[in-house]
Amino acid sequence: MHTMFKGSISFGLVHIPIKLFTATEEKDIKMRYLHNECHNPIKYEKTCAVCEKEVKQENIVKGYEYEQGKFVILDKDELDELAANKTRNIEIIDFINLDEIDPIYFNRSYFVGPNENGEKAYSLLQQAMKDSGKIALAKFTLRSKQHLAVIRVYDRGLVLETIYYPDEVRNVEHVPGLPEAIDLNEKELNMAIQLIEQLTAEFEPEKYTDEYRKSLHELIESKITGQEIKIAKEVPQTDIINLMDALQASINETKPQKKKRTTRKKDETG
Repeated sequence: MHTMFKGSISFGLVHIPIKLFTATEEKDIKMRYLHNECHNPIKYEKTCAVCEKEVKQENIVKGYEYEQGKFVILDKDELDELAANKTRNIEIIDFINLDEIDPIYFNRSYFVGPNENGEKAYSLLQQAMKDSGKIALAKFTLRSKQHLAVIRVYDRGLVLETIYYPDEVRNVEHVPGLPEAIDLNEKELNMAIQLIEQLTAEFEPEKYTDEYRKSLHELIESKITGQEIKIAKEVPQTDIINLMDALQASINETKPQKKKRTTRKKDETG
């Protein structure tokens, strides 16, 4: 597993040497853009929009567009000076309850592992957090960006999850067409709750699969081997106009099936 970050976690005067490892990975099937005539990869070049000339990497600078067409240039020395202030320390600010953070804030997950001579302090923090039921809120810098993060117990170890800052989460009130308070039909509401209860199950992540990725992989494999593949047609949906009918049909469809009783016929003796 590739190390993404080396540093330490600090809380109070305790410093724990740690390493971060990426905890998740995208499983998308990557495809490249090709020229449709010769099927060779498309090459992308960096060109100036005005000069229409190719620009080499050493001639590229960073700039911030504060008005359309107007930029302030930030040179490498200025950016390096800002970066020099960053540390390799993950500073725990507070300990909080996990249910206080809405899942919308969570961004990316990293496994936290102990670095050299950090095993005991790592285990101490992990066990103390497990026993207290708390998670840690922390700040650290990764790839020139200061992140807000939570550290929590995960199985036998710890996981760090970067979270968005409050000003990075958009206001739900800006969503167009959100309904105002609506008087709901009590019978419909009870049926909706019944449907939720019938569809409630324990979370078993292994039973969920990416059906599109699976089908795409089969299509690619069939083209490589020269086989034909048939894609099933989408089943047409039944038109249900009435909300009550839709709820009732859903309840009937998800209702647990009762097992049929089997009865043995007694042997008749004459």
